[in-house]
Amino acid sequence: MDLKVGHTEGASYWRPDCFGPDLFEVLGDERPAHRWLIIGPERSGSTFHKDPNGTSAWNAVIQGSKYWIMFPPTAQVPGVYVSSDSSEVTSPLSIAEWLLTFHDEARHMPECVEGICNAGEILHVPSGWWHLVVNIEKGIALTQNFVPQSPSLNLVSEVLSFLRDKPDQVSGFSRDVEDPFGLFTARLKQDYPDVLEKALELADKKNGKKRKWDTAVGRDEEQAEGFSFGFGGDDDDEIP
Repeated sequence: MDLKVGHTEGASYWRPDCFGPDLFEVLGDERPAHRWLIIGPERSGSTFHKDPNGTSAWNAVIQGSKYWIMFPPTAQVPGVYVSSDSSEVTSPLSIAEWLLTFHDEARHMPECVEGICNAGEILHVPSGWWHLVVNIEKGIALTQNFVPQSPSLNLVSEVLSFLRDKPDQVSGFSRDVEDPFGLFTARLKQDYPDVLEKALELADKKNGKKRKWDTAVGRDEEQAEGFSFGFGGDDDDEIP
């Protein structure tokens, strides 16, 4: 959509301020497809999926109402089967089939989050969360994928991990962008160097990669207590 976005005259809409900066904006015109105007009749919707490239999303209902059922990334959603590398998702052929077969079981799971969004309301989908959506009545909604700068930088690290470790699953970029991970990290290094450094470190920790010094001494990152020593500062892991 060739729309003007922001708090300026003639803008079609502005992204909700509560989500803070969208770090994918550093990509400018090279960012992947990220916003959609969704129009659908009653009972239409989308089957279980995660949003692309490890991004988060917000969904604003303009007209009508939507039923949402969501699960955190690690949940085993009934009736949804994922390949070992998460590249393929198999689920019932239709939303109705899943609702008739698995809905009651899913609602009793402690991880389940469900609710109805009406016109004028906005829902946040965190990175990696499974979600199924049904239009309770005919409706219109605007949705946008983004990379929030959360205080923990966990959501940024999820996007970096996805772009780096699952290049075959990255989607939405122009064919001219041959290395989405390299492009994103280069732009972050220019505008948000501290965010990039900390988010990459977090991504490595979550993926089980140890720092040089931890590897050399055979220390697990999970060891929070016990005897340790160093040679003077935070750069100990760089000592050969």
